[in-house]
Amino acid sequence: MKKLNRNTAVETTTYPTRILQFGEGNFLRAFTDWIVNKMNKEAGFNSGVDVVQPLANGMVDMLNAQDGLYHVYLKGIKDGQPIKEFSLIDCINQGINPYSEFDKYEQAIVNPDLRFVFSNTTEAGISWDETDTLDMEPQNSFPGKVAALLYKRFKAFNGDASKGLIFFACELIDRNGDILKQLVLRHAENWKLEEAFINWVNEACCFCSTLVDRIVPGFPREEIKEIQQELGYEDNLVVVGEYFHLWVIEAPEWVKKEFPAEKAGLEVKFVEDMTRFREQKVQVLNGCHTGSYAVSFLSGIETVREAYENLEVGAFMKELVYDEVLPGLEGSEKELKKFANKILERFANPFIRHQWQSIALNAMSKWETRNLPALMNFYHNYNILPQKIVFSLAAMIAYFKGNVQGECYKVMDDQWILDFYKKVWDECDGRPASVHQLVEKVLGLEKVWKMNLNEIPNLTLTVSHYLFLITQIGMKKAVNAVLHEDNPLMKMTVEGMKKKEEQSAEV
Repeated sequence: MKKLNRNTAVETTTYPTRILQFGEGNFLRAFTDWIVNKMNKEAGFNSGVDVVQPLANGMVDMLNAQDGLYHVYLKGIKDGQPIKEFSLIDCINQGINPYSEFDKYEQAIVNPDLRFVFSNTTEAGISWDETDTLDMEPQNSFPGKVAALLYKRFKAFNGDASKGLIFFACELIDRNGDILKQLVLRHAENWKLEEAFINWVNEACCFCSTLVDRIVPGFPREEIKEIQQELGYEDNLVVVGEYFHLWVIEAPEWVKKEFPAEKAGLEVKFVEDMTRFREQKVQVLNGCHTGSYAVSFLSGIETVREAYENLEVGAFMKELVYDEVLPGLEGSEKELKKFANKILERFANPFIRHQWQSIALNAMSKWETRNLPALMNFYHNYNILPQKIVFSLAAMIAYFKGNVQGECYKVMDDQWILDFYKKVWDECDGRPASVHQLVEKVLGLEKVWKMNLNEIPNLTLTVSHYLFLITQIGMKKAVNAVLHEDNPLMKMTVEGMKKKEEQSAEV
């Protein structure tokens, strides 16, 4: 079988590099690069991509071995009908490892044709690192890299306003583009860079906050041989995604004109304020994922579709969304339910095998971003805790134990979090008081939660109750218990919601 590269592939095009992309993982390749590929073919965008590996260990070598080529395999529902679609992506020109090829990285930075920067450096990627300095090759943090990148470009082109860059941040954090800009300017101040540079960043560059939506299970390991046989190429970077896609970009009108995605018929929406879109998507889709992964995995269910079709876990997922997340979101009940219906339908996609273990990556920061706001909204509205969301927190704590019924599994998160959980679980002897102490320590991690969750009335006690239940009877029975109409905690929640609604009606 032929190896996939530009010598063996037919009808590939090389485009001038106008995009620098930080991140070579499955999502960006199945989402932003797929979008650029469509724009090149159908809207004359004529833009190539240089991909920067954000960490020292990555996969740009694999990307370069295939001359930047790979296939995106979309599977889902289009116009009510099942569809499978392969696309050869040829917009990537090269992959760059700045840790071993800093000269090549510098050349990409001062490329006169460069106009856009895409990024997906995980939720933890847009963060402050005090140790970053201007002369590092490269800086540790992504904002540090961007600050140094822009300064080098500012110097290379003598502050030419036309050489400013447009940033599309794709990290799953609120106001991702705004936060990136704030940290870049903070580095500029910390490094004592000249005022003219700061003015250039503010006036010649645009940092766009964006919202991305496409389920990307990633590399189809189990069926790769059959797929390669169908393609006729040995493609080791095939990435599977659902057909549905949505990219909401908060940007001025002139940015929309420079990025003509609508001409290619793509679901790319330019808006003045993305707040409503973000809250709905993050809390419903991502929140359901993060709120259900531990419940599902510890119930012996490996994929999203299998969980959604399971009687108990599927009911848990639906009730979490419809009963506890939607009541805290802005918008009419009819519109919100329509949106939720569309989102949850995607979980039953017969073609997508979305592994819970991939969703479990960096679960602590995800829960803080996706589920904690829903918990706080519900508590603020009804003065009572949402039991499914609280149960999901207990389930996540159970997941971080790293074994179920004596069987170990790999947990992926920051090392300090893994070390923390190993310590607290080793210290827990299983008694209710010991479980309560463990929960207190977890909820007190202000580094993760940005607050002390123990201060939320009854949360520590309720999480401890559910965690003890999980450890005693197992996840399957515990899920059934939390769903059961005789659950006294659920009765309190329902009664609290009814009372609040009655009070609102009287007013």
